[in-house]
Amino acid sequence: MNNTSAPSNITPQTVSWTEANQTKTARWHAENGASAPKRMQIATDTMKADAAYKLCCEGTALLWRGDFQNAKLLMQALSRRIDRPHKKPKKTPASMTEAFHLHRQAQSQKARILGMLVIEMGVGYNINLRRAPDVKAACEHAYGKSTHGFIVSLREILGLVGAYEWSKNGVDISVINNKIYPSYGVFSPIRGEYLDLVDIAPLPSPCNLAFDIGTGTGVLAAILANRGVKKVIATDNSKRALDCAQKNITLLEMKNTVTVVEADLFPDAIHGKADLIVCNPPWLPAHPSSALESAIYDDKSKMLKGFLNGLAAHLSKDGEGWLILSDFAEHLGLRTREELLNWIGAAGLNVLERIDVKAKHSKVLDASDPLHAARKAEVTSLWRLAIQP
Repeated sequence: MNNTSAPSNITPQTVSWTEANQTKTARWHAENGASAPKRMQIATDTMKADAAYKLCCEGTALLWRGDFQNAKLLMQALSRRIDRPHKKPKKTPASMTEAFHLHRQAQSQKARILGMLVIEMGVGYNINLRRAPDVKAACEHAYGKSTHGFIVSLREILGLVGAYEWSKNGVDISVINNKIYPSYGVFSPIRGEYLDLVDIAPLPSPCNLAFDIGTGTGVLAAILANRGVKKVIATDNSKRALDCAQKNITLLEMKNTVTVVEADLFPDAIHGKADLIVCNPPWLPAHPSSALESAIYDDKSKMLKGFLNGLAAHLSKDGEGWLILSDFAEHLGLRTREELLNWIGAAGLNVLERIDVKAKHSKVLDASDPLHAARKAEVTSLWRLAIQP
C-alpha cells in the first residue's frame, strides 16, 4: 500500500502558518495530488461559514483548531454555498459534451474549495481536536504505517474513513454468492450490471486459461474462477489494487485458481496464451486529475487501445477477448461508436457478439444531474471479440 512518505527522489511539500506568534511548518499530504496551499491561517469554532467560504475561494487554507464535529458542519455549510442554485450556469450547455466539461470543471472547483479546510495529523494518525474520532485503522489502511505528522484536508480524511467502512463491510456480489472487499483508491464493484454480463456470457471452449486485465478488486477474476475456468491470471499496475485483489482472492479461497500479477496490461509470455482475456477499462476518455480518478478516466483511451491492440498476440487460436464497456462516453460526445469499431478492426479483431444491459445505478433516476440525459440512455456492453481469420 502507499504510505505517507514521499519517494526518495521527491522533496515533500510543506506548508507554513503563524500560530501563537510563531511560524510553524509541517508536511503536506494530498492523495489527489493537490499542491500545498500557499497561505494558511488558524480557524476555530467562532469562524462564520461566509467568512470561511470567502477565504477558501481566495486560496487560503483553514487549519482547524476547534471541535472536530463542528469542522464537519462547516464543510457541509461550504458545500451548500458552492451548490447554491443561483451559482449554477444560467445558460443551457450547447451540447452534452459541453455539459460534461462544465460538470467536471464545477466538480474540480468544488473539490479545490472544500480541500482548503485542513487538519493536522500527528504521528500515529492522532487528531488532537475535541470529539475527534480514532482514524488510525482507516489511515493505516489507506496510507500504511505512520512515520511522521502532516497536514491534510478534512475531506480526504472523511473520504478514507468511508472507504475503510466499505473495506470492512464488503460489497455483496450475488453472482459469486460472496463479498468483495474494496480498498481505498481501488474502484468498488457496486455496479452489478457489468458483473452480470461476465457471469452470463458463453465461455469459449476450451477455457482453461483466462487473463483479467486491470483486475482492481479482483472481482472479475473471481467470477471467472467461480464459473469453472481452471486458471486465471489477474493483472494490474497499481500496488493498492494488487494488494486488494490478493486479499480478496485469499478470502475467497481461490489462490489455487487465481494468480495476481503486476503488469501494465498483459502478463509475461511465460504464462502462455489465454483462451479468454477480459478487460473492463475506465469508461471515459478524459484526463484523470488524480490517481484516484484513474479507474474512471482513460486518458486518450490508452488502456482501451492497449487492450485491443494486444489481444491478438495473447489469445489462443480460438480464444476470445471480452471488452466490458459502457457507451456513456458516446452519449457525452467523447467517443463515437464508429471510432470504437475502427479500433477493433485495426487490431485484427472481429466482433462475435455484443451483449447489452441498461444502466441501473441511482444517477439514472436523478433528473437534477446535469448529465442525466446521457446517464438515462447509457448501455453497458460485453463485446465478444475474436482474432480475424
